[in-house]
Amino acid sequence: MRSTLRTAMMAIAVFAGCLQAPGADAASRLKDIVDVEGVRENQLIGYGLVVGLNGTGDSLRNSPFTRQSLEAMLERLGVNTRDQNLNTKNVAAVMVTANLPPFATSGSRIDVSASSMGDAKSLSGGILLVTPLVGADGQVYAVAQGPVAAGGFAANGDSGTSVIRNVPTIGRIPNGALVEKEIGFDLSGQKELRLALRNPDFTTARRVAEAVNAYIGAPIATALDSATVRIVRPTNFSMTSLITEIEGLVVEPDQPARIVIDEASGVIVMGEDVQVSTVAIAQGNLTIQISEQPAVSQPAPFSDGVTAVVPQSGVEVLEDGTGLAVLNGGVPLKDLVDGLNALGVTPRDMISILQALKAAGALQADIEVM
Repeated sequence: MRSTLRTAMMAIAVFAGCLQAPGADAASRLKDIVDVEGVRENQLIGYGLVVGLNGTGDSLRNSPFTRQSLEAMLERLGVNTRDQNLNTKNVAAVMVTANLPPFATSGSRIDVSASSMGDAKSLSGGILLVTPLVGADGQVYAVAQGPVAAGGFAANGDSGTSVIRNVPTIGRIPNGALVEKEIGFDLSGQKELRLALRNPDFTTARRVAEAVNAYIGAPIATALDSATVRIVRPTNFSMTSLITEIEGLVVEPDQPARIVIDEASGVIVMGEDVQVSTVAIAQGNLTIQISEQPAVSQPAPFSDGVTAVVPQSGVEVLEDGTGLAVLNGGVPLKDLVDGLNALGVTPRDMISILQALKAAGALQADIEVM
């Protein structure tokens, strides 16, 4: 009897291990699920001119901002072109954007992107002139300049045919901006820091705090809410060394049951914990086919009639139905997907079915429509 009981307990332990194995695969490093307060990028923006285009720039008549910018730039260089007939298509006005990384020092370089504002056909081969990049406070943090590398191209033929690959009016300048001003943040002087969860969840926040406390061996981490974990720096750690020690900790994030639907593309993404109550579903498609087969009607011999085209239309109605399909209650995601696939529905129809299940109260998940 004891041998049988021991064998049964071993089988249960092995089965429990198999159930816990997928959870281990879902664990993530702390650095992949949280952001450190104060350690972030800052967005920069600027307005500039791209020159040297091979006739693919803005038409100055349709882009008055390009004309005004060109005249103002030439005036600063000592060339007066006011009230002159400028007719160049080698210049394009662009918006320049960049992300200033955290702790970027003065003199370092960052990548920038240039996007056309007017009716330019392509930025390929152009050079961006000196463009100040400002932050949200209006101060200049970087200056951009350099050749633009466009990721696409456009070609036009004399007969009106054209070929366009990707978007030729957007370009990138690797290391095209020089950082002029640093954003001060004294990380080493901080006595505590806050970790912001990228996907807020109370369970995940508690697990993060428990993992940090278990590793350090002291209660230094506290989950303030579903999105924030506060960590007090121990006296034997610097802030940089503390972040280095804890960012590699493995935590299994939790998430609510959710279904994300993109109706524009028909994409459906379901979370692992999505479940459905017992429900019966019937799905059918109604197809109406209309065919036109024109016929020629000839007049009788020696008559005054004329040849005419007589339309002949055919209408056919097809209705496909698979009957009722029963989905058992409390089923996991795999059984839910198998049940919907058994109906032979398309992604478009599946979106309607999921929304109907939610309206009927049989779907235990939130539906987010993009």
